[in-house]
Amino acid sequence: MPELRQNPFTKQWVIIATERAKRPHELVKKTEDAKPIPSYVEQCPFCPGNEHLTPPVSMQWMRDGKWQVRAVPNRFSALAREGELTRKLEGLKVIVNAVGHHEVIVETPDHSKTTALLSESEVEIVLESYKQLYINITKDTRVEHVTIFKNHGLAAGTSLEHPHSQLIATPIIPPDIRSRMEEALRFYDVQGQCIFCKVLADELAEGVRLIHQTEHFVGFIPFAALTPFSMWIFPRRHMASFPETKPEELRDLARMLRTILAKLYYGLGNPDFNYIVRTAPSEGRYLRYYHWYLTVVPRLTRTAGFELGSGMYINPTIPEANAEFLRDIAIPAEGVVPS
Repeated sequence: MPELRQNPFTKQWVIIATERAKRPHELVKKTEDAKPIPSYVEQCPFCPGNEHLTPPVSMQWMRDGKWQVRAVPNRFSALAREGELTRKLEGLKVIVNAVGHHEVIVETPDHSKTTALLSESEVEIVLESYKQLYINITKDTRVEHVTIFKNHGLAAGTSLEHPHSQLIATPIIPPDIRSRMEEALRFYDVQGQCIFCKVLADELAEGVRLIHQTEHFVGFIPFAALTPFSMWIFPRRHMASFPETKPEELRDLARMLRTILAKLYYGLGNPDFNYIVRTAPSEGRYLRYYHWYLTVVPRLTRTAGFELGSGMYINPTIPEANAEFLRDIAIPAEGVVPS
């Protein structure tokens, strides 16, 4: 019997289509015809030696005298960095000057290295760049919310092959974020606890959707996963905002994120995916009812008419089976390059 499951953070419904459920291995991406990616591409603006093809660097992190991670303003920024924040009302029409920040984080000098193939120390530098950029950009009083995300592959919306992620700082709190916060506050007012901490405790107690655990983080597939193999990475310690992460936690998150993405890489044939750091607005760093986390969304199915028309999703896989599949995926030791 198919099931309707509900996301406790958004109240969004998903149909778990058990009657036509696909087995996890049926979603493995076929890679026989995939061409090897070179470590350097002459025309790539993110490859070493082509720094003149990007805007001046915002921040960079060095190793052995060479840059390891670079953050630069997006040449095709969605927002204007300069300008005043103004709001104009025309009847029901609301217009706000789209001021803010749009940064590109070049994650590695190597054109061919996706996150799953980086070392833990390399992933840690990427995460540290997120944290420092967030702290620096939120000094801008126009900024209300920061979204950090990565698009990997064409189906995930990437336009450049070289591994990179992005940060967009907006002068408004997006409605989706505001709705999540209101739902979390409603739960806190009634239950007296953080709904995210409650979900984490329940997942640890049940165990069937867990994928990987470290000292400070837990990776699992949510009970009401909207799409196949979508995952959440939760910090065990309650903290509302990503910049609250301590150095030892950031190091541990690098270990967790690399492991999760490597399981996707080796288990599902390097699928296209997005990951997003879901964090509190810039002024909500110490909220008792909110809890930051990282979500990973492999792009294995397409959004169609039903999803667009209803706001609901149909997941043709079973979250518990997907979690078991990923738990069983063995990944090579760090430094072993796949053939």
